[in-house]
Amino acid sequence: MKPQLLISVADYEEPQITIPPDPPLPLGHKIQAHSPATGLRLPSNRPCLFYLLPGSQSGDEMALLEAVLFSSLWSFGLGQLTLEQPELSVTGTREKSIIMTCKVFSKDFSKDYIHWYRQKPDQGLEQLLYVSTAPAQNHLGGKKNKLEARKDAPSSTSTLKISFLEKEDEATYYCAGWLSAHRIKVFGEGTKLVVIPPDRRLDGDLFPKPTIFFPSVEEVKRHSAGTHLCLLQNFFPDAIKVQWKEKNGNTILESHQGNIIKTNDTYMKFSWLTLTKKAMEKEHVCIVKHENNKGGRDQEILFSPVNKEVATHACMKKESDTLQLQFASTSAYYTYLLLLLKSMIYFSIIAFCVFWRIGIFSNGKIF
Repeated sequence: MKPQLLISVADYEEPQITIPPDPPLPLGHKIQAHSPATGLRLPSNRPCLFYLLPGSQSGDEMALLEAVLFSSLWSFGLGQLTLEQPELSVTGTREKSIIMTCKVFSKDFSKDYIHWYRQKPDQGLEQLLYVSTAPAQNHLGGKKNKLEARKDAPSSTSTLKISFLEKEDEATYYCAGWLSAHRIKVFGEGTKLVVIPPDRRLDGDLFPKPTIFFPSVEEVKRHSAGTHLCLLQNFFPDAIKVQWKEKNGNTILESHQGNIIKTNDTYMKFSWLTLTKKAMEKEHVCIVKHENNKGGRDQEILFSPVNKEVATHACMKKESDTLQLQFASTSAYYTYLLLLLKSMIYFSIIAFCVFWRIGIFSNGKIF
């Protein structure tokens, strides 16, 4: 997974007792140029942050920024520390507690300082606490043990427990760690916290329900390209991640993501993948990550090769046309017989009436 935030410090020493708070970064803040990447200009006695702002650049600009940033820093040891937050979101009930996890891959986890931050919508990062060996607590909002961070050495995992949940606790929570030798701070991808009222009961059927759409025959013939579309409906919460790749492949393909739309108390989302003529011959998979997926596993929705689908649709269309022709012929035949029978009945009735009227009666006989 790609980290979302990097911090580089000119003169940094790992804190032993206290830690100075990192300067907050407002969402959407304009970034000034720095080499090798971009960052905010701060006073000389404060850290210099390399911040990849979500949504602040277009897809191409963000991809270029990430490529330059990570290729420049990887050689300095960025690959020595990686943080993964397996939960895309965590849903908790008000006044209850939840736990979110952070998996750390490093040389010596026992010596790592793991920091926890949160970011509310349209606000900057807020530092909460950090943990080194013993559990760390923060009496946030005047509530004792509101936050508690721990480290589990055997699993190289840090956990953050949030108690006495309130609606104000809703935010995206990030774990982070220092690469002290290289003065770089690496962040995880974040876990969104959703708080619901006590009277709301979550059904067990709130995972994304997929509906798939294959390319039309006209699209393939006209543009020599095909589009796979995946519609995901009736899921909660709204945190969802959709990716595409080739079947049995490891490379995540560039795809298009529609907006998340609220429908009553649940959500829906579109995602689609446009394929070149060569790629249409392969099978593709739409991977859906969501908190309420069955078994906690990512959904993998298989899309058949476009050419196969087009051939199937064409064959079905040909068979359908043949059946329609046969049906039309049969219908015309029986319609003709029905009309012929109707004509014969009419002829018999008319003939009887004519002879009845012009008949000559004599002595009760007809001449």
